[in-house]
Amino acid sequence: MDTDPLWNMISAGSLPLLLAAGAMVFALIALFLGSGARRRHQDQMAALRERSDTLWREVDDIRVAQFNRPGEAGNGGTGSSVEEALYHTEVEAYSKIWPQVWHLHERLGMFLRAVEAGEAAGELRLEARNAALEARNLLNRSRPFCTESVEELVTRLIDAEIKAHLAACQYLDLLKDVSSASSNHDRRVLQDKCHSLHEGEARELMNQLASSIRHRAIRSS
Repeated sequence: MDTDPLWNMISAGSLPLLLAAGAMVFALIALFLGSGARRRHQDQMAALRERSDTLWREVDDIRVAQFNRPGEAGNGGTGSSVEEALYHTEVEAYSKIWPQVWHLHERLGMFLRAVEAGEAAGELRLEARNAALEARNLLNRSRPFCTESVEELVTRLIDAEIKAHLAACQYLDLLKDVSSASSNHDRRVLQDKCHSLHEGEARELMNQLASSIRHRAIRSS
């Protein structure tokens, strides 16, 4: 059977439909992969939020226990009183620092997701920037009351989030500058940098910071 007329008919009349169908298949695959990545990110954020809530519940339990035993702090004399005052000052500093760095991590995550989805991100960009500035200012004010290890972790965390913010801003600038010679590779490099800093380095530092604060704040009776 001669298949040339059949092939000519497909080539002449159905090629646009075949191309459209292929494009739709690729779009569905991209949508599925994007949804899976977003679900994984939401699961990771939920786990980190649960760890944060657990940390502060434990701190609150310690505070309540100490409040219910007010006479024990003074039994050791002046030295014990000074140590107790230093301890409470340090914990108070952590109770301000942690919510702020968590706020920064959340705001920046929302900004990066909006950028990746191609949504309007101007307001989120400003919120993330302000959150970073507030975290930096709070750390500077609280620096005398923190241990060196906690101070270092917070500093590295803020720096990583700021670098991710700057990379996302550079990505947006490349999208706007139609006259530039930037390629898809350049934009992909910036996207990968954002993911590596925010979802990799910053999240690991958040976990280390939570463990360090717990170790310092929750001590034996």
